[in-house]
Amino acid sequence: MSVQRSPIVSEFETQELADSHDGWFRRKVQESLADARGVVAHDQVMADVEAVISEAEARRRSS
Repeated sequence: MSVQRSPIVSEFETQELADSHDGWFRRKVQESLADARGVVAHDQVMADVEAVISEAEARRRSS
């Protein structure tokens, strides 16, 4: 069961904290948009992650 949150109530204790987080988030988005590296397809990312997980599981089983 999920908790219903009011859109009016902030999860931050102060407006300053909310503003700080908003600024950080906006900077991260801008950095991402300005990133000159190419786009990686979702399927490729998922395949890479699955390979990492499989490798970790294999190491864990052999320990």
